[in-house]
Amino acid sequence: MSTPETITADVEAAVRQRLTTIPIFKTLGFQNLRLGPGWCEAFVPRQAAYDGIYETFHGGMMMTVADSLAAAAILTVCGAESRIATTDMNIRFLAPARSGIRVRAQVIKRGRTLVPVNAELWDESGALVALAQVTYMRLDAGS
Repeated sequence: MSTPETITADVEAAVRQRLTTIPIFKTLGFQNLRLGPGWCEAFVPRQAAYDGIYETFHGGMMMTVADSLAAAAILTVCGAESRIATTDMNIRFLAPARSGIRVRAQVIKRGRTLVPVNAELWDESGALVALAQVTYMRLDAGS
């Protein structure tokens, strides 16, 4: 069975609506959100108010961005109304990000209970600055 390359307009609208209810999306200023089956892409501008010690995109904020987009990617395959929670995540920082970042999150596997996701983060010059893996638990999987 092949995976469709697009999601229906109804699914996309429902996921986008759900994301408007999540405060961090507004706080960090997610832009150019693109959704597909099991994936999500967006751009997040660097805000100096959230910089780390070296005047770069703060690593903790980069983790938050990866975590947030992982959730969005999961909602495209599990449903916008799904109840999900992060169980664990890790990130490998490869280079400082002195600009905004572009992020792509891709579901690795839609499990019955757990859904692992890969996230790649690039700076505005196209340099890969971090790789993350996030695992979510489907809280409503048994219902």
